[in-house]
Amino acid sequence: MSYVAVYDLATPGTPNKVLTHFDDIQSTLAEHGVRFARWQPGTLEKGVDEAQLIAAYQPQIDALGYARAEVLSVTGADSKEVLQAERLDEHTCAEDQARFFIAGQGLCSLRIGKYVYGVRCEKNDLLIVPAEMPHWFDMGEHPYCVMLHLFNTVEGAVPTLTGSDIARDAGKLDD
Repeated sequence: MSYVAVYDLATPGTPNKVLTHFDDIQSTLAEHGVRFARWQPGTLEKGVDEAQLIAAYQPQIDALGYARAEVLSVTGADSKEVLQAERLDEHTCAEDQARFFIAGQGLCSLRIGKYVYGVRCEKNDLLIVPAEMPHWFDMGEHPYCVMLHLFNTVEGAVPTLTGSDIARDAGKLDD
């Protein structure tokens, strides 16, 4: 189930509120410029390659105006360690961070003012984090996530670490 857990920076391990209804999640995030939507699943068969995954969602990608899409697939501890090192620390990017979840789950945490919004996404969820918003991404202890990562530019986004250690204290993906 998708949800948003809202944490005060003073107590980052205990949520003040948890939203589970799609409309509540969408409107709460929209107040901060974050887009949350659900796409209808494309027609996919088992064993498709990255190009086929992207092609299945190309009309939605084109409608959003993104210049590039890549598939991020994490299905075990080996890939988790490499990707977690890049994404588990709080960072910003100079362009939007758009993620569409094809399978599995992930927790994208956003620092907005004096709060952290932990957004748990799952299959068919689209999350677009605006440029320069501090965030991090957790795949949990048993990662399983296949998603499209969409970029404004062909070059893609380069994360810039904020130096904050809030990600270590904030809520994690409980899988």
